[in-house]
Amino acid sequence: MPAAEPASPPATEHAGPAARLTGVVGTPRVAWPQRRLRDFAQLLRLDRPIGTYLLVWPMLWALWIAADGHPQRRLLAIFVAGALLMRSAGCIINDLADRNFDPHVKRTRSRPLAARAISPPEALTLFGVLVAAALALVLQLNALTVRLAFVGAGLTITYPLLKRFFPLPQLYLGLCFGWAVPMAFAATLGTVPRVGWLMLVAAILWAGVYDTMYAMVDREDDLRIGVRSSAILFADLDRFMIGVMQLMVLFALLLVGRTLNFGDAYSAGLIAGGCCFLWQQWLIRKREPAACFKAFENNSYFGFAVFAGVLLEYTAR
Repeated sequence: MPAAEPASPPATEHAGPAARLTGVVGTPRVAWPQRRLRDFAQLLRLDRPIGTYLLVWPMLWALWIAADGHPQRRLLAIFVAGALLMRSAGCIINDLADRNFDPHVKRTRSRPLAARAISPPEALTLFGVLVAAALALVLQLNALTVRLAFVGAGLTITYPLLKRFFPLPQLYLGLCFGWAVPMAFAATLGTVPRVGWLMLVAAILWAGVYDTMYAMVDREDDLRIGVRSSAILFADLDRFMIGVMQLMVLFALLLVGRTLNFGDAYSAGLIAGGCCFLWQQWLIRKREPAACFKAFENNSYFGFAVFAGVLLEYTAR
């Protein structure tokens, strides 16, 4: 048997001192800031905008309806910027609360706080900056909207704690995500009419739909580490309960349309949204994690379909 060939010496062994210094010292100096920026971008979920889309759609429904189809550009800019800031702030506080759980979940073990790439003090500092920026935005609005904003901030901060004992944290998340609806009405009209609260109910139920699909992805890991979710509570009835909530969402939005005397354009948007729900049911039929995650992401199309119906309704008038 022939003798094994000796391993080739490292390239730096034949390189001069300058080349060795570049290989040992220069590369980390270039990579370190890039790695840190990537870690903070992941902490803020800038690489996963689906959560922002799901937060923004009900807010846009409300801004257009509250302004009778003509929202102020200033309000639109404030609300969109505020949604981006508070969504990222919510992700930080959630990851801080879950930093000792996430390493045990396949999907979340690479998150920066779970992987110890970012320290809790660094995350808290960034959280404070984001909340301060959001506060500066909301202080430009009327007193009722400011009061509602403080309630919304409280909901965002307390949400991660409910997963420890509340069996339906997905509905509480829906309250967090949907709270921009009454805020949009308050900022536009100075009050929150009945239709605004009805839209909040629709937003809460919709979050129950998509976040249950999201929880189905992690169900086995959540059972093992003791985290509560609607997917665990519903068990084998998960698809049925999602279907019930989907029907309730469509019914609530139908009542919104009836209250506002909307016509065919809005109805077409709801029909398109219903088609999205049917596709989601098909995706989750075997409860495969990858398919459940696709169904979760598909909900952005539902939000767009409803918004398109609202937009076309006012355009046609």
